Amino acid sequence: MPALVVGPLLRYVDSDSASIWVETVDPCTVTIEAGGRAYRSPTFTVHGHHYAIVDLVALSQDIASYSVKLDGEQVWPMAGRPPSRIRLVPPDGVRKLTFGSCRTSVPHDAAHRLTHGDDVLRAYGDHLVTAEEEEWPDLLLFLGDQVYADNPSPEMLAYIKERRDTEPQKEIADFEEYAELYRLAWTDPEIRWLLSTVPTAMIFDDHDLRDDWNTSQPWREKMATTSWWPRRVVAGLGAYWIYQHLGNLSPAERAEDPLVRTLLDGGGDGGDVLDAFAEKADAEPSSNRWSYARDLGHAKLIMIDTRCARQLTPGDRRMLDPGEWAWLEEQVTGPAERLIIGSSIPFLLPEGVHGVQNWNEALADGKWGPLVRRWSEAFRQAVDLEHWAAFRRSFDDLARLLVRIKKPVMILSGDVHYSYLAKADAGPIYQIVCSPIRNPLSRLLRWANVFTQFGLATLVGGLLARLAGIRRPPFRWRVVKGPWFQNALATLTLPDVVTWYESAGDEVKPIDSVPLR
Repeated sequence: MPALVVGPLLRYVDSDSASIWVETVDPCTVTIEAGGRAYRSPTFTVHGHHYAIVDLVALSQDIASYSVKLDGEQVWPMAGRPPSRIRLVPPDGVRKLTFGSCRTSVPHDAAHRLTHGDDVLRAYGDHLVTAEEEEWPDLLLFLGDQVYADNPSPEMLAYIKERRDTEPQKEIADFEEYAELYRLAWTDPEIRWLLSTVPTAMIFDDHDLRDDWNTSQPWREKMATTSWWPRRVVAGLGAYWIYQHLGNLSPAERAEDPLVRTLLDGGGDGGDVLDAFAEKADAEPSSNRWSYARDLGHAKLIMIDTRCARQLTPGDRRMLDPGEWAWLEEQVTGPAERLIIGSSIPFLLPEGVHGVQNWNEALADGKWGPLVRRWSEAFRQAVDLEHWAAFRRSFDDLARLLVRIKKPVMILSGDVHYSYLAKADAGPIYQIVCSPIRNPLSRLLRWANVFTQFGLATLVGGLLARLAGIRRPPFRWRVVKGPWFQNALATLTLPDVVTWYESAGDEVKPIDSVPLR
């Protein structure tokens, strides 16, 4: 009997097209019936799993409801939920974006609600069932750590134990386990319905692969000697391409993608082809671009790969390699009225922490000699000193570029497990952080972060940077709201209001709402 494993996920949407992604139990033809028309695509197979992405094109109006059929048998909509619908990008542009990062997929029972809090994404799905039209977002952005490959849930650990007794015993090892990880993340009824009816755009961060992924060249060298890592990184990037990246692309972009064409036209199982692509993407980051851009009408969304595209050369570290930087520069200087930049890691940290990361990078590059270099590298990996500030050349380059274009810029980020708003003094440049969706810090770590990042670092960060001979950044900034440490989602209502939400049982309530002025 035909059945869905994951999905449907409503992914890329513009003014006249929409793309719907599914994973199915068996190979089949997937049909989306919408607006009196039928759109079809056969599945393709990777490592024994079957996927399809169906493009609905030449749309002239919103779709009030759609259904999914597999080999002619209807498997969607979901019983007990409103119809899944499609809202196109309106003529005057996108009005509202919801975003967040860092979501663990542990159960929602009483024990895990105590340790992990409420799942705000789950509550948000429940909220939209009865929400008024003006509350619906036009786009949902996931800014990294959609899955935790290095810290799986109890169900995932049981699945791993049943499959194998090899290393890594408490982490994901291969594509099969990644497929199960995504299934667990995206198939709760509330989540499944939400993802079927709100368009999504995604980018990875470290835990999608492993904590500290591509922190530095020594980190890569250490992991290369770990017996299970080569298989893991290939599986992680391949699974990311299937489950997240494929739906980030427009129908036209996918039509020109050689890997898409090979998997669709090759027949048989494309696992070896995907693995070869992923292995090359890790070894030669310039061979592929994970970053992408979307036209949102009056605004432009630019989602930046801040993990795989890093240049880790000691003494010349860059957040983006030369090819990626050239692409970003072209996107930023385009004609859009305002820019919305998605960066999984914050660009503007609290200023003191910025100084500490500048200082640590200089010492890890040998500023104070080889002994201090080794200590600084260990310190960098131990306390996650890996943000834009730890790639100072790239930070300075991007800061100058954003000042030069003289446009409103909103940088949306996650990663740090607290939320805040920072504003630059050099123009309408804002850093908006929302993290986590569901993975809160303990009370002890919350106070530790307040003390170190908003207290101690504020006092010593600038001093340490000056002692290391580091010049001041191109502009100053300050945190104007926050930090908040609870699980949260945020909404950016264009042009100038950001609101953070937390869960209240099965509902959501605002934490704070701030005009960007």
